[in-house]
Amino acid sequence: MKTYVTKPAEVERTWYVVDANDKILGRLAVKVANVLRGKNKPTFQPNVDTGDHVIVINADKIRMTGTKEDTKTYFRASTQPGHSKSIPYKSMKENHPERIVELAIKGMLPHNALGRQIYRKLHVYAGPKHNQSAQMPEVYEV
Repeated sequence: MKTYVTKPAEVERTWYVVDANDKILGRLAVKVANVLRGKNKPTFQPNVDTGDHVIVINADKIRMTGTKEDTKTYFRASTQPGHSKSIPYKSMKENHPERIVELAIKGMLPHNALGRQIYRKLHVYAGPKHNQSAQMPEVYEV
């Protein structure tokens, strides 16, 4: 019996919309990362991008459990010594709520060229409207 090898040209990609309204950040990020990688398909291979496109809406209404809303910080490094920045979660939620979801999902993808290619299929919006209506995305329940 021969092993089936998925070729990038054979992959069929669909578009999904995920509503992040009142969802817990980590649990949402795991489900979205699995769809982006293609782990929900029988043709999944770890070295081939077999995943689908995902649109996340209402990213500003995401939740966190416990005291993470008060204690979590986002660290951004600089090439200059002493110029790194630490941004609190509440400040990030006010100014860039979509970046919270993007960073959570990006951390669950592979940290290599394939992970960067997979990350380009993620589209996050703070509000309920998105620009990808022409692709006719399907609703994906998390």
